[in-house]
Amino acid sequence: MINAILTKILGSRNERVIKKLKPIVEKINSLEKEFEKKSKEELQSLTAKWRSELQKLQTAQEQFKYMDKILPEAFAAVREAAKRTLGMRHYDVQLIGGIVLHQGKIAEMKTGEGKTLVATLPSYLNALAGRGVHVVTVNDYLAKRDAEWMGPVYNYLGLTVGYLQNQMEPPQRKEMYARDITYGTNSEFGFDYLRDNMVFSKEEKVQRELFYAIVDEADSILIDEARTPLIISGPSEESVDVYYIADAIVRQLKKEKDFKLEEKTKTATLTDEGIRHVEEIVKKMTGMKEFNLYDPKFSDLLHAIIQSLRAHHLFKRDVDYVVKDGKVIIVDEFTGRIMPGRRWSDGLHQAVEAKEGVKIEAENQTLATITLQNYFRLYKKLAGMTGTAETEAAELKEIYGLDVVVIPTNKPVIRKDHPDLIFKTKRAKFNAVIKEIEKNYKIGRPVLVGTNSIEDSEYLSRLLKQRGIPHQVLNAKYHEKEAEIVAQAGRLGAVTIATNMAGRGTDILLGGNPEFLAKKELKERGITPEKVGEEKYQEIYQETLKKYKEITEKEKEKVKELGGLYIIGTERNESRRIDNQLRGRAGRQGDPGESRFFLSLEDNLLRLFGSDRIKKLMEMMNVPEDEPITHKMVSKALENAQRRVEEQNFQIRKRLLEYDEVYNVQRKVIYEQRNKILEGENFKEEILGFMEDVAWELVDSFAPENVLPDEWDLEGLKKTLETRFGFEFPIPTKYEELMNLEVEGAPTDREKLAKLIYDTLAEKYNELEKLVGEGQLREIERVVMLDRLDQYWREHLRALDHIKESIGWRGYGQRDPVVEFKKEAFQLFEDLISNIENGVVDSLFNYYRYAKEQVQEAQHSQDSNLQTV
Repeated sequence: MINAILTKILGSRNERVIKKLKPIVEKINSLEKEFEKKSKEELQSLTAKWRSELQKLQTAQEQFKYMDKILPEAFAAVREAAKRTLGMRHYDVQLIGGIVLHQGKIAEMKTGEGKTLVATLPSYLNALAGRGVHVVTVNDYLAKRDAEWMGPVYNYLGLTVGYLQNQMEPPQRKEMYARDITYGTNSEFGFDYLRDNMVFSKEEKVQRELFYAIVDEADSILIDEARTPLIISGPSEESVDVYYIADAIVRQLKKEKDFKLEEKTKTATLTDEGIRHVEEIVKKMTGMKEFNLYDPKFSDLLHAIIQSLRAHHLFKRDVDYVVKDGKVIIVDEFTGRIMPGRRWSDGLHQAVEAKEGVKIEAENQTLATITLQNYFRLYKKLAGMTGTAETEAAELKEIYGLDVVVIPTNKPVIRKDHPDLIFKTKRAKFNAVIKEIEKNYKIGRPVLVGTNSIEDSEYLSRLLKQRGIPHQVLNAKYHEKEAEIVAQAGRLGAVTIATNMAGRGTDILLGGNPEFLAKKELKERGITPEKVGEEKYQEIYQETLKKYKEITEKEKEKVKELGGLYIIGTERNESRRIDNQLRGRAGRQGDPGESRFFLSLEDNLLRLFGSDRIKKLMEMMNVPEDEPITHKMVSKALENAQRRVEEQNFQIRKRLLEYDEVYNVQRKVIYEQRNKILEGENFKEEILGFMEDVAWELVDSFAPENVLPDEWDLEGLKKTLETRFGFEFPIPTKYEELMNLEVEGAPTDREKLAKLIYDTLAEKYNELEKLVGEGQLREIERVVMLDRLDQYWREHLRALDHIKESIGWRGYGQRDPVVEFKKEAFQLFEDLISNIENGVVDSLFNYYRYAKEQVQEAQHSQDSNLQTV
């Protein structure tokens, strides 16, 4: 009550934030007339001046402070350049969006408000520091489109712009990163970061530092995709036969009797009866008399059986994955896009391959990994823009430290969002959807239908074909084709069926997009800049564009009269945000539009989260199958279900991040060390330190502190040293001899031993330096250190993965799995450091033996020659 009264008096937090930014917008507007008079050269000289001032400042914080000071002038310059090159002028609300992005926040801007143009403002301002700006998009097509579309603005002001594409080779990538502003997808940026930390010379690195990033469609990238970490992997040695065996076993098991499923969490468990059944099957298959499934040596088979149960009963073909060219390809649950090259981990992918009877690829071993959350937190400053982020504001604040600011629309939104219609069955729901499409198609009103799966979109397409209704189907497979189709979804009589986020990032213009239509016609006529020359092509393009502008303007007025674009949702999503994105495709820039969701009690969300009460209500009211209900109670139940799933998904992402925090701390240490090695620093002191650690490790093994000196294994120590390093060590084999030995700087017996070992190693190391020369030894050390560090880091990641797979069981013993994981990971990390140190020392002394042999051979050859002479 008090909060509501205060909000009325003071305005909401968001309104107060916007109010604070208005004086900056007024300042930018007051500069417009002055900047209109400036020539291109004068604008470019401002860029050079600001650049020079920023590069004198040492830290990122000092640079950001200076940018705040010049922001009004810089934004005025960008607005003027956009007017001259693109014929587009930033609205005041777009300037507000630009300020919010520069401040390192999330700007929530409705569809059609021109987010691509907004990004030019903070991109230009932050690129002046000369440290690179990354603009992150959802697909390769948009990265290329936005870079080419906005490129003239940056070029006019004297900045360079580039974009990344999946197939680019490292030299080309390096060139793109060297430009002032680089557009690309989150996976391109993230994988380049991981690959840069696997190279063997600093010249092979493609990325510069991670300075400032603007994430377009921030909710999709920072939240939806954050459930899947980025992993670079290589084939492991493990056999895949166990998945064929598990598949054969699972086909003989019965649901409820042998195993139970939990659809909400996608988990499967064997019952006691199921365990006995599996053991009987294995005995028959192998002829074994005794077999215990829970014997530790059969843990791989048990794991494969559980994954096979999940593959057969919880992962559906054409919903969770497709089979194409003999390969199982994952379908992204949020976008409906197929993701070639991505694989489920932990044996699930192999289990699905066995189920589908395609060749099972070997389980991959992790070579490098990072979550998107931790990758984006590496930037000095991060910002994002999206049409829908407010529902996830708490997560964006907690995980990334980003505030969400809702930017007012340029024109009020007049779209009508109707209450949901709920049917008893899917069949009745789809029949109602088809009738609704047919009714609107007959009057020429454009309809966009959003589906949750490829399967649903193809089913609807078959029903429409039977009725003779022409339509376009988008399964989110081809980004460029997607954009073309989605751009025309607002034409008279257009019917488009699309998975949730197909064509995301492309505006749906009522009456159609004249630019796409003009380009399409020229393509069909075979007119390209290469064939007719750039000037002639532009001339023909402008004529064709003029023709289509007239056509689309007429169509736009007719579509407006019919009520604008009609959005039909065929299923509620797990997240309210994704529903809002679908609705937001209509009603852009003050256009009319409508939206409605058609649901059934058989939909996943309702089936798993609360359809029982609604079902009872429908049965009590005796509602026929094809008659929908709309009821506040139903809408409330749906919203509660979505909230529960959102919370569950947030917990999954949070848990993933808690585990990755452990990787992250260790990764930072290893990558920092790696970069020092690549920079070619002198590691002589560090290697001498390794030798001291190795000496103490050996002393701790053979002469432990908690054991009586008489029981120390001095003979074993001497023998181990000489076998391992190949030369003699002055180590006494009897304790009396050690006791009477005087060693400078070593008062205790254990210190004497450590000093004797260290001194011998250091002496031989100095001898090696004389043998091969200081310069060559430093290069050998660099290669050896990189090689050992990479080898043991890979093995360490694999060990961590194995612990993470099994640690969940500790929860049953009332122990927090994350705390247990942290403890074990810390111990493993100590072992990793020890392994690297030992590996480097051993490799160097292997090289010492080799170098000595080479010198002796050369001397022997020289002596022979002298004798001959």
